[in-house]
Parts: sequence; structure tokens; C-alpha cells
Amino acid sequence: METEKHFTIRSGWLRAALLGANDGILSTASLVIGIAAASCTRDPVWKPMQEMN
Repeated sequence: METEKHFTIRSGWLRAALLGANDGILSTASLVIGIAAASCTRDPVWKPMQEMN
């Protein structure tokens, strides 16, 4: 009897890459929201470089 070959075993790197990218996006968004919530002013969290000079 022949065994079936499943290609789902080889797709682990893609799953890890997608979940890792999603984790990075969520971490960055949470950090920005936390900084914005802790601020007393209503200024934007990220200002364009032209306004900073």
C-alpha cells in the first residue's frame, strides 16, 4: 500500500512567518495606542519630519 504525501508539513515556515508578522503589527499598534492614551495632549503621536524642525 502506498502512503499519501501531504504538503502541509512543508508549509510550516509560511505559517510561522504570517503569525510572526501579525504579532509584530499587534505589538507596534499596542505600543502606539498605549503612548497615545498616556499623553495629556491631543497632538498626533507621530509627527511628520517637516513639523519637527
